[in-house]
Amino acid sequence: MTAVQEPVTSVRTVTAEIDGRTVTVPEGTTIYDAAKQLGIDIPVLCHDERYDPVGVCRMCVVDTGGRVFAAACVRPCEDGMEVKTTTPELERNRATLTELLLSDQPPRAEDPKQTTTGDNLLLELADRFDVARETTELPCGSGRGTDGSNPVIDVDHDACILCDRCVRACDDIQGNDVIGRSGKGYSTRIAFDLNDPMGSSSCVTCGECVQACPTGALTNKPIGGVPIRPRSELDAVDSVCPYCGVGCALTYYVDRSRDAIVFAEGRDQPGSQSRLCVKGRYGWDYAASPQRLTVPLIRRESSYPKGPLSADVRGDVENDRGRAGSGGERSGGGRNGSRNGKGNGKGKGRKPGGLVDYDEVLPHFREATWEEALDLVATRLKEIHASGGPGAIAGFGSAKCSNEEAYLFQKLIRAGFGTNNVDHCTRLCHASSVAALFEGIGSGAVSTTYGDVVNSDVAIITGSNATANHPVASSFFKQARRQGTTIVYVDPRAGTVSDHADIHCQIKPGTDVAFYNAIMHELIRLGLIDREFIATRTSNYDALARTVADYPPERSATICGVDADTIRQVARIWGEAKAGVIYWGMGISQHTTGTDNARCLIALCSITGNVGRPGTGLHPLRGQNNVQGASDAGLIPMFYPDYQGVDREATQRRFEDAWGTQLDPNRGLTVTEIIKSALEPGGVRGMYMLGENPFLSDPNINKVRKALSALDFLVVQDIFLTETAEFADVILPASSYLEKDGSYTNTDRRVQLGRKVMDPPGQARVDWEIVQDIARRVGLDWDYTGPSEIFDEMVELMPSYANLSYDNLGLTGKLYPNADPEHSDGLVVMFDERFNTDDGLAHLVPAEWLPAKELPDAEYPLVLNTGRLLEHWHTGSMTRRSYALDTISPVAEVYMHPKDAADRGLAHGERVRVRSRRGTIELQLRVSHREQLGNCFIPFHFREAAANLLTIDEVDPFGKIPEFKFCAVQVEALGAPVQGVRA
Repeated sequence: MTAVQEPVTSVRTVTAEIDGRTVTVPEGTTIYDAAKQLGIDIPVLCHDERYDPVGVCRMCVVDTGGRVFAAACVRPCEDGMEVKTTTPELERNRATLTELLLSDQPPRAEDPKQTTTGDNLLLELADRFDVARETTELPCGSGRGTDGSNPVIDVDHDACILCDRCVRACDDIQGNDVIGRSGKGYSTRIAFDLNDPMGSSSCVTCGECVQACPTGALTNKPIGGVPIRPRSELDAVDSVCPYCGVGCALTYYVDRSRDAIVFAEGRDQPGSQSRLCVKGRYGWDYAASPQRLTVPLIRRESSYPKGPLSADVRGDVENDRGRAGSGGERSGGGRNGSRNGKGNGKGKGRKPGGLVDYDEVLPHFREATWEEALDLVATRLKEIHASGGPGAIAGFGSAKCSNEEAYLFQKLIRAGFGTNNVDHCTRLCHASSVAALFEGIGSGAVSTTYGDVVNSDVAIITGSNATANHPVASSFFKQARRQGTTIVYVDPRAGTVSDHADIHCQIKPGTDVAFYNAIMHELIRLGLIDREFIATRTSNYDALARTVADYPPERSATICGVDADTIRQVARIWGEAKAGVIYWGMGISQHTTGTDNARCLIALCSITGNVGRPGTGLHPLRGQNNVQGASDAGLIPMFYPDYQGVDREATQRRFEDAWGTQLDPNRGLTVTEIIKSALEPGGVRGMYMLGENPFLSDPNINKVRKALSALDFLVVQDIFLTETAEFADVILPASSYLEKDGSYTNTDRRVQLGRKVMDPPGQARVDWEIVQDIARRVGLDWDYTGPSEIFDEMVELMPSYANLSYDNLGLTGKLYPNADPEHSDGLVVMFDERFNTDDGLAHLVPAEWLPAKELPDAEYPLVLNTGRLLEHWHTGSMTRRSYALDTISPVAEVYMHPKDAADRGLAHGERVRVRSRRGTIELQLRVSHREQLGNCFIPFHFREAAANLLTIDEVDPFGKIPEFKFCAVQVEALGAPVQGVRA
């Protein structure tokens, strides 16, 4: 599989002379860029190579022999042009301009960015030209004001030089369109929306403007009491963001005297291109939380029989933050609550935002040594294995751990206990997508990158509010639209992506199959299909055509709620495009029909030939930072590493030879099947849980509560005391992402290195070392010395990762597959000649629309959709301990259409009750025009209002993924009588 090569076209060049040196560059190259090729530095203030040049500051003017000096950032080179960049007159002009700008600047000591020329381009120029604000004879202006309304960004209008770099960063890079100008003359200043305070504007706190600002006008506020210091006094650690699957490259600036991060900035990398969102730039302080677990804990004998330990997790308490959750005053108490592990082990009352109440739970555990805890884990798991057989053991791994840790964890469960009962959160996000992709094209990975959208004529974004869930990827989608790509957004909610879409198809929940079948019906009827591609690259087209023939737009319109004319319009746009790409999220996958939904997307791309060329392809946007890598590494019950089937004899023999042991030839149980098995006689009795919190992340919490209580033995390895840890027999204090080295694979198939920033607190240990110590105790002869050695073993067993090594990943990582990582970034576009199926063809699988498993009725008339917020992450254990993220979004809310709220007599901001057939929660109402009539939305991050107490545990029959996006609920005033619900 090689990327399609575009034809080489001749580029006209020009030759110019800069400071007496000759340079030949493509026509249109600016003087600034040409000079840079020669190593000539031309000073700038308004210019940044990532933004379109505007030439407003005039600092970069050069002498081209004309009547006036030319701005080097906008003036293109011409044949025969002679340029001078540092004449005495140019230097005098720059010095005068610097003095004029400096006269309006606040004193250096008043602003963090004013304390160092390393962060402030204007002060660098002031030093270069020996100009000081305190000595200038020019009158000093002031009085345009400051704005401290944002929790992590300070605005000082007096330090602003109106260079518009922040405007271009916000508009051109992030596509948020928040910053502009207001006022006239000297009172002109940057403005947020309609001159609102930054903190109450539509700003999403991505911090791109701070990174862009060349003066002290936009600066980071200190987080966690760690003062901002000059870069020259800090260590720079290049790493990767620990949140979503976009995998943005960043640099942490660390104060070693405090062992603390001071700030983070985006770092250049072919994928993210220096961009970050609010979580990546400001959400790192969770690792320094005083609630970190720092010593091993063993359940006290007096706390048996097993079960939940807090009133919240038992589900028998209400409070001012919601039913079945804790709330109250923010505090930092926790086990050994400090970075040095010298806390007193006592909590300090209710925890922020509904986190686990340490005071209530920790008395049920006692501190232990590592030797005692690990011996107990190994002994109990071996006993259960001996008495109940391999099927009595199961493991949940984590998509937040590294590739190496995922690989070792699944190897331990398989080689140490002889079972394939090992899974992780991919079962809860894209399992159905992977099932359909393997069936259809023979690969569960994306066929192109998110950045390839720039080469697309049309992009369909479906079932994904990417601006919240994958914000940096969405910035590329927004950029592409500005450059002419048509964006079609398909989703029941009018999420923020709809603000940037050309067409929003607001389908009814659970009707994706009917909608896409209608699109394909029209494509075939109009002849807008690629017959050659169908004939040579696909199979089963006739069956597909027969199925979609029954879905004319008029019929599908009655099912999906999108009018027939819009369906026809989307079909024509897609069919007439030279290059089309589809990006999708969990609005496609988290359904009992999730595999059928993805089958339709595969067919839609295949029958139009939109695979295997630049700007085309299939891309399920991966949720967690390493869900792609964890799946690649074999952390799923039906595949060994690199998706090699456990039930294939040749594959089994290969791994038996490599690992030196006999392996189970049968597929293991998935996440939801393991939970079910724990409730059955002779089922799963012992579990090892690494970094997972199924009590909040799995559907139907009542059933999860019973299953965790029923286990004979549970070991939880985590960085915080989670709801799931309340059921544990042993709790092992683990390392956060920031405290270890390892590789991670993002949604683009880019394998990158995460680097250690600080030491784990107290006695907490690196995860792979803990797994290895348990493996040794159960009889495995492991002696790995570090992640690099583990990675090398992985690569030997994973053909897709062939040729990769720790050494050649470098600072920017590498895409896989990669034939020559020493000289190539890797393959962007896959499947240009054949697919990964046995016959090389795309297997088209027709799908019939089926209704959801649970439909609304008179008692439960609304459809509940669950998902994520921009500021939070999954079960909130990280983000709700981050100052910035919890401050911006501290409250659990249910989003509801205005008419649905009015019909129930409910008002915006009112506390309401939401109930389903499985449970009841209480939370705050947000009246939202983004919701469809008859639907509501609840983010699942909030323990005190756990959305998954309401959801059903029906699963997709192929991907075994739960139905998180559709269940029947009622929303009512708190004073309404509570109806009975099933446990």
